[in-house]
Amino acid sequence: MPLPDPSPETRHLIDGRLVESVSGARFANINPATGEVLGTAADGAAKDLHAAIAAARRAFDETGWATDAALRARCLRQLHAGLVAEKEQFRSIVVREAGAPVALTAFMHVDDPIDMLAYWARMAESTLYEHPMADVTFLGRPQRRILRREAMGVVGAITPWNVPLLLNLTKIGAALAAGCTVVLKPAPDTPWSATHLGRIATAATELPPGVLNIVTSSDPSVGEALVRDPRVDMVTFTGSTPTGRRVMECGAATVKKVFLELGGKSAAIVLGDADLAAVLPGAAATCLHAGQGCAITTRWLVPRARYTDALEILRAAFGAWKYGDPEDPANLQGPQISARQQERVLAAIERGRAEGARLLVGGGRPARRGFYVEPTLFVDVDPKSTIAQEEIFGPVCCVIPYEDDEQAVRIANDSIYGLSGSVYSPDEARALGVARRIRAGTISVNGGQWFHADTPFGGYRQSGVGRENGEQGFAEHLQTKVIALPGGTASG
Repeated sequence: MPLPDPSPETRHLIDGRLVESVSGARFANINPATGEVLGTAADGAAKDLHAAIAAARRAFDETGWATDAALRARCLRQLHAGLVAEKEQFRSIVVREAGAPVALTAFMHVDDPIDMLAYWARMAESTLYEHPMADVTFLGRPQRRILRREAMGVVGAITPWNVPLLLNLTKIGAALAAGCTVVLKPAPDTPWSATHLGRIATAATELPPGVLNIVTSSDPSVGEALVRDPRVDMVTFTGSTPTGRRVMECGAATVKKVFLELGGKSAAIVLGDADLAAVLPGAAATCLHAGQGCAITTRWLVPRARYTDALEILRAAFGAWKYGDPEDPANLQGPQISARQQERVLAAIERGRAEGARLLVGGGRPARRGFYVEPTLFVDVDPKSTIAQEEIFGPVCCVIPYEDDEQAVRIANDSIYGLSGSVYSPDEARALGVARRIRAGTISVNGGQWFHADTPFGGYRQSGVGRENGEQGFAEHLQTKVIALPGGTASG
């Protein structure tokens, strides 16, 4: 079925109203599959951001949003229903502005992310926000204590362009469920995945004015101002590790809580007893969504004793990989998000060649309009080389031979990142043993899938700080308070 034409909201959501930028400025939204302008979005600046933060601050401080869990659950269910009704519009938006393959929209871009809101509604109303602790004795007197969990406050949420609807909903779902108010600043490459949420929030929910605010902007300084503002209690950011370092630096000025979900260079370890013909074709999934995913396994480690056979299987898999128009359901790889990102990926490929890796498949710019890069397979990759160490965020797979399990684990852990990974072996106990030694936040064994709203997601080392989703992700948005009172039953 062909996608409908997008008819998105393009204005900011500030204090319960859909508004243009104070200046009236707009910026272009580009279709990465064609390089053509799809339309425009409001181009926010300092005054727009100030109004959004002020609204969020007022809504947190002066309304009952933070304490009314039933209202929060009801609003989240209303938002969920509104999004379900607009599901096909969102599908059209993410395919057109993010270049997301339509075949992937049910899983990672539209259907599953929308349904996650139901999980956050349940979390809002099922969480025990206050309970008594055990009585204790202090200086000979019994003491009672109450443990409370309270909303963090105003949350500044900054999201990337690769899976925009998923990450917008992940950020606002947890924050709103916990009782926080939100200022969402999406990536300028994918503004409509955020602004269209604003239309639904105003039309289909009882969200009090100021609880959810959305400001789009082409100016990077707007995101930095959001992080620095003392009225913002917490910043949640998903994006590259270099930008994450800057977010942490800016947040330190006001000692606010900073949550970071950053880059990855995840390793897939194919153990020596694995069925190569069954496992290795899956390496081509490095190219899913043009490799624009932080948890994708981009380093494939294969036993040297089986290296020749492995390369033939990999060559065939990458050579047969389908890519192109994201509206074609046969394609699992579309374009890079922008000409800028296309050039970055091609430059990384050239570095790989210069450093001595052998290019087995792809590596070029196809002769077609749009920001595409060929599915690319490097072999004989030095684990210390740039392409094995730095996140490329493109359809580029590095194959590294290893001698034994010990060396495989060392190579997998030799990274500034620690986001994800995978292990393959018919011996599950052996695979689990290796998985437990990999320093990463999520590990798949033999194709097991961890992705779900209740699964905490985040990384070790420079892959981030904190966890998103699940009870742990919910708790990131709560403060802990202890109230002590005299009396009780404790003795001794």
